[in-house]
Formats: sequence, structure tokens, C-alpha cells
Amino acid sequence: MSSVVHAAAHRSALAELSSFRMELYEAMPSRADALFELVDAVLCAAGPVVSLPELSLEAVHRRGRGAMYDALANGRIDIGRLQLALAGLELPRGADRQLSIAVDVTPWPRPDAECSPQRLHCYRPCRCDGVRQTIPGWPYQVAAALGGGRSSWTGVLDAVRIGPDDDPTEVTAAQIHDLLERLRKAGQWREGDPKVLFVLDSGYDVVRLTWLLRDEPVRLLGRIRADRVMRHPAGRRKGPTPGRQPRHGEEFRLADAATHPSPVQESATRHDRFGTVTARCWGRLHPKLERRQGGWANHDGELPIVEGTLVHLAVEHLPGNRDPKPLWLWHSVPDAAAHDVDRLWRIFLRRFDLEHTFRFLKQTLGLTRPRLRHPEQADRWVWLVLTAYTQLRLARPLSADLRRPWEKPLTPDLLTPGRVRRGYHRIRRLIGTPARTPKAARPGPGRPQGRTSTPAPRHPVGKNQQKKDNPSA
Repeated sequence: MSSVVHAAAHRSALAELSSFRMELYEAMPSRADALFELVDAVLCAAGPVVSLPELSLEAVHRRGRGAMYDALANGRIDIGRLQLALAGLELPRGADRQLSIAVDVTPWPRPDAECSPQRLHCYRPCRCDGVRQTIPGWPYQVAAALGGGRSSWTGVLDAVRIGPDDDPTEVTAAQIHDLLERLRKAGQWREGDPKVLFVLDSGYDVVRLTWLLRDEPVRLLGRIRADRVMRHPAGRRKGPTPGRQPRHGEEFRLADAATHPSPVQESATRHDRFGTVTARCWGRLHPKLERRQGGWANHDGELPIVEGTLVHLAVEHLPGNRDPKPLWLWHSVPDAAAHDVDRLWRIFLRRFDLEHTFRFLKQTLGLTRPRLRHPEQADRWVWLVLTAYTQLRLARPLSADLRRPWEKPLTPDLLTPGRVRRGYHRIRRLIGTPARTPKAARPGPGRPQGRTSTPAPRHPVGKNQQKKDNPSA
């Protein structure tokens, strides 16, 4: 009986992977064959992707490197169709079927690309002197569904490049809104389902995001600075004299325990990595907003009161004998009594699965390896790599454990993206390719003799004027 079930699951996974590959091919209106074979070259390469010319030498890439560069420069990808296809796949979920999505920014460093436009100062420690915390490059904001347990897999759903003239908070709000619409169309979320939980790290203005997404079926969970000051709900005005009622109550200083009242909820659990973990939460707290803070300067009318729940996390120790630091989380639902505080911080820990995804995309699939000049070319390459990673996720039930002699054996449900990629060339032989066989052609004439090109224009690194003061970093 188990062999019959296994065979049925194998056929289902094979059909889903084949269907996604066909959808990917049809989402390329121009240069589809070259772009599709480039994705297969990324998946079937023997080792990490180190450069685009090396990929053109793979057996599955039947075209020359000129066709590959032409496809990245002049090819087209229907991003909207790909986004809807990704939303329609089976997504990782928690044990209670809660849909949790992590959103974070990863930089594509381009420090010396003076001819590349739309670069920004991305937050990334520079290795040149160990002091500078930014590097010129293209920042990409990625949204991915999270699973319930420890895993290096995520369900990548979307990627957006942030430009010099963009407000990062408004870009994030628009990305979440559009993603929710696609999840509705794909049947991943229906009316009556639990609200989708979006998990954010520090650097996001989670309070302003709560206000911008107040009409959407979402919950936001993000990390905030440990030196923030919150306010309790305002009470009635004291004294017999008439006057305006106060808008803000007493201060709640995160760094001053003397201002902390008794928590609404408190739990202590044992964790195998952090020892005893104590979580406490307080509800109905809000920050005192000011117009000089980034994003609120152009707000019409009186600044709003944005209430939420504060969660404080204290651990016994950190890995590597590091000193534990206070961790404060903001949850957009103000009623603290309605939360499972122990579950909230565990979901936040799952956000770090996205960091494993970034590491695999960059170090193995070569997300930031090509030295492309134009950001439009970079956008095409990013989407090709994301679809390659998605194919590995779909091929996970079809893969064998091709481990090295020094590696531990893993069960099929614990296979890592790297081990699935080792055997992907075998799976590709089973499902084939929709790309057409290239036509015989002779090399072009090349650049005419005696003609030189003019120097390419230089572009300064842009500065996002919206990042004046991020109160939630």
C-alpha cells in the first residue's frame, strides 16, 4: 500500500513540476528558448554558479554565450504571469495552516559599476575597512512563505527592486497589497480564513505599515529598536477646567523597566538553543508620531493613533556564548489577550529561514554573480534565479539523497536545496524541455573595423530622500 501511495505522490510531483516549467516557458514572450535554457543551466551546473560564460558551457545550454547575453538584454518576461503562477503553488504553512510570509531586502552589490543607473546605498557591511555599513548596489525586496519547523526551504512569491525615488514603506505596502490580491485569485486565502501574517525584521517602519494596511486582512509582526518610547491609551482630562482631551497616556520606555506595568501575558518555555525563553506582552500601546518622522510629513489631517501589542523576549543564552540582548517585537493587533505569545516569537524565529534562502540564491545559484550593466537586465536574471529555486522546491519529492561521503544521510522530507540540485539533471531528463532546438547559424561579423564606441555615461549612487528617520529600525 505504501508503494502505491509513494508512486501516486511521485506522479503528482512530476506533473506539478512539468506544469510549472511549461508556465515559465509561456511567460517568456521574447527569447524564450535562450532564457529557459539559461535556467536549466543554473539548475544542472555541477557546482556553484560563478559566471554567465561558464553557464553557456553546460550541456543543457545548447546556444552560445552571445544568445545568452542577447536574451538578458532584449528578452521579455511576463512578471505578472509568473507571480500568479508562484502564488498558485502549494505553499509552506504552519501546523495550524497559518500562512506566514517573511519580507526582507537583500542587496546586489555593485560598488564599482559607475555606468549602472538606479543604484542605492544598500545596508551591508563593507569588507574594505569593516567600518562602513553600506555598499552601492541594487536592493531587492523578496517575499517568501515560511514553514512551521526548522527548514532551509521557503516558498518565494515575489521580488521588487527598490529605486532611488521610491519610499521603501510605500513600496512594501504596495507589494503586500498586490500579493494578497494574487493569493485571493489563486485560492490560497479566502474570506473567513485567518489573516495573513507578515514577518519583518528591523529597518521597516512597521507602525506606518500597520496604518497603510489597516483595511487589508493582514497582521504584521516586526522587530523594533530597544530604545523606543511608546504610550498607553489616554485617560480623561484631570481637573474641572474645560479643554481638549489628551491623546497620549503615560510613557512606556522600552529601555526602562520601571515604566513597565504588569504584562497582560507571560510565558516561560525551554528552547534547545536559547535555554529558558521568557516572553511578555502588553497591549494597546502606540508611539507618539511626529511629522518630522519619515513618511508622516505629507499626512493629511491629524496624525493617527496606531495601536499594537509589544512583545518582549528574554533568553538565557545565545549560541557562541554571546551576551543576550533585549528583543522587542511589535504586533499590529492591539488586543494582547487574544495572542498566543509563545507562538508569536517562534514564528518570528522562522523569519531567519529567508536568510538561508538568500545565502543559497547568492552562493550557489549565483543571484549576484553576473556583472550586468542595466537594472532591467538584473531584474530578468533575478526572476530566472527565483524560478530555478522554485523548481528545486517542486522537485524535492522526486530527489534521492546524493550525499558526499562525509555528509549525514537525510530523509526525503529533510533534503536541502543543495542536495536536490545535485540530482536535478536526472529529473530534467525525465520531464524534458519545451525549449526548441537551436538553428544552425554562422558567427556574426562583429564590430566594424575602425569604429570605436563612445564612453558610457556615468551615474552617481542615488540617495533615497524618504529615509530621513525610520522610527522602527
